[in-house]
Amino acid sequence: MREAKETIVNGNALQLAQREMQRLLASHPTLVAVGAAGIVAGLAGPFGTMEHLALLPRLAYWLVLCAVSYLTGAVLTAVAMRGLTTRGWSRIAAAVAGSMPAGLVIAAEVAALNWAVFGLPPVAPGYLAMLGLNGIAIALVITLASVALTPEEDAPAAPESSGTPPLLDRLPLDKRGALVALSVQDHYVEVVTTRGREMMLMRLSDAIREAAPTPGLQVHRSHWVATGQVRAARRDGARAVLTMVDGRDIPVSRSNVAAVKEAGLLPGERHG
Repeated sequence: MREAKETIVNGNALQLAQREMQRLLASHPTLVAVGAAGIVAGLAGPFGTMEHLALLPRLAYWLVLCAVSYLTGAVLTAVAMRGLTTRGWSRIAAAVAGSMPAGLVIAAEVAALNWAVFGLPPVAPGYLAMLGLNGIAIALVITLASVALTPEEDAPAAPESSGTPPLLDRLPLDKRGALVALSVQDHYVEVVTTRGREMMLMRLSDAIREAAPTPGLQVHRSHWVATGQVRAARRDGARAVLTMVDGRDIPVSRSNVAAVKEAGLLPGERHG
């Protein structure tokens, strides 16, 4: 159950990061503001870029730097703040704490860009320390600005309990029914719905993530089932077998029997 909980937490963090990235890229005011900051910096040429780069390369450098720094800071701190505020941290404390790792990632990105553009290898301790402090400061400014401008944005929210699983958007229209099961077939995942089956080239872990918010369990290293689509269950020694609504049998590995019991899927062994 601990592994299942960690999978859920990691999946939620990844979904939050994806949603935040999509929100930022779809926000015209944000894109205009970041672009304007890059143009102003490109024209001003701070930190010696005026002396080392011509106008067009300088504009490109600052546009890339502003875009990457902002997206990284906004996405990583949003994920960190959501995790910390749900644990009782205040938004300001979560913003400060979340800015630390985000700032170090920004510093690494700046170091890589400077190496590519100026041939400046990130080896000098003083240079790395400066980049780290600047990166943390940038992330902190981005996060505090977000807290000030959107006071309810990062408030803890109840988990999503309804909606269409993103995985269904990958399927042909005539097969978009309720999810029944996911099974690994070589490098493919067989997606089974109440309206048919489809083979998709993806990892099972990604398919399970995109199956949310459909309630389900990974019952085997190669199988996930929607708990609402289980028609029958039976013991098979230390393991178990689930029969789905479409008639197929799904094996439950020994290590996952406890989770199936807790979900109340095995007869006479309902949880609580």
